[in-house]
Amino acid sequence: MSTAPPRSVARPGLTLALLAFAQFMTAIDFDIVFVALPEIGRDLGFSEQSLQTVVSAYTVVLGGFLLLGGRAADRLGARRVFVVGLAIFGLSSLVAGLADGPTVLVLARAVQGLGAALLTPSTLKLVAAHFEEGAARNRALAIWGAAGASGAAVGALGGGVLTSLLGWEWVFFVNVPLVVVSLVAAPVLLDRDAGRHPGGFDLPGAVLATAGFTLVVLGLVSGPETGWLSVRGTGALVLGVVLVGLFLLVESRTRDPLVPLRIFGNRNVLAATVVIFVFMGTVGTQYYLFTTYLQSVLGYSPLTAGLAFLPLSICSMLASMKLVPLLLGRLGIRSTLVLGMTGVAASLAALALGMSVDGTYWAVLPGVLLWGTSAGLAFPPLFVSVSTGVVPEQQGVASALASTSQYLGSAVGLAALVAVATAGLGPDATPDAVVAGLRLAGWVAAAVTLVGVGLAAAILRPARPAVVQPVQSV
Repeated sequence: MSTAPPRSVARPGLTLALLAFAQFMTAIDFDIVFVALPEIGRDLGFSEQSLQTVVSAYTVVLGGFLLLGGRAADRLGARRVFVVGLAIFGLSSLVAGLADGPTVLVLARAVQGLGAALLTPSTLKLVAAHFEEGAARNRALAIWGAAGASGAAVGALGGGVLTSLLGWEWVFFVNVPLVVVSLVAAPVLLDRDAGRHPGGFDLPGAVLATAGFTLVVLGLVSGPETGWLSVRGTGALVLGVVLVGLFLLVESRTRDPLVPLRIFGNRNVLAATVVIFVFMGTVGTQYYLFTTYLQSVLGYSPLTAGLAFLPLSICSMLASMKLVPLLLGRLGIRSTLVLGMTGVAASLAALALGMSVDGTYWAVLPGVLLWGTSAGLAFPPLFVSVSTGVVPEQQGVASALASTSQYLGSAVGLAALVAVATAGLGPDATPDAVVAGLRLAGWVAAAVTLVGVGLAAAILRPARPAVVQPVQSV
């Protein structure tokens, strides 16, 4: 099997800009709706209990279909899957903005998740295909990672601005012209796919993985709202875990599996899959907790709360684009990641210390600045890791593994830390009790992040790993 380096890229800057931009679009769609939710609920008639489905519909489908998207990128061609994903994402965004009721909006958000599940692994595979492993790919992945790391913070900012100035519809409409530009640029900037890779698609594995991970994410995002003893809570979670177990059994016995289990022999892939779960479970949830503090305790409007994330966005982008390439070259993947995640843990503790009922934004700003810098430093090395030493035929599924772990970690972290923050709080909870819950959740998140630091140091290889050979099809 050929492991030839990527072909030279005629316009590497524009090519990378397109791929980073696509990653940025899928990342912002998690948080861009948060500050718009109250207005969406009022206009479309959502109940308090059902409003969270606007967020979870996207998360559930994205998390469930990522492995299928990665396999499609490997088998059918990354550029083809990238273009299809863009088209689905853009059309569903248009439908979401035009929605006149809860059902249409939730279905559109689910289809958005499908488009993002095709885009995410194909963009990372295309980065690996267009930039040679080493310094060039590290720089490219640093910029790609900056787009993802800053997407959540920019989403909160953009959601506040768009909702306040133009209305909630524009948190979806804004995607449409961006997708059109990307669809025009893709055939010009991206190399043609070399051809469909021979071999099967592992339909049983694809069905089990998609159903299993969809149910796991559904159970995790539904449990806090519907109750862990409900069918949508524990029932979906248990069934999903059973299906994932069956999926692993099928993969171990299939000649041409959806996920070759020997890929985990690459310790960098293993480390990225495990550590990103922990990382997103704490950092991803902090956006929700911090937004709650700004709006529920400090009384910020959606616009002001969005603007409060601007320093976070700037620090995250600067750290990813400027510091990551420098530190990866001097310290390596493991040390850069450990440094970034240690800073994240410190920032979560600083935010917890800075929160108070009569507090100000200036009291939490140092934690915000450290949070943005450290997250921007930690995020790209995870994806540099997962693309290092993996043959081209498995780049799509490797990136899908990391992304699936990313979204599962977000769902688990949100369920767990929100439960910690709201434990014992009733509808008449005092501001003191709300702040105490948020601070406790922050301390727990900091402690869990330090566990992730230890895992990264223990699992990640300090040196360049051996190439993982693909499973040969028959």
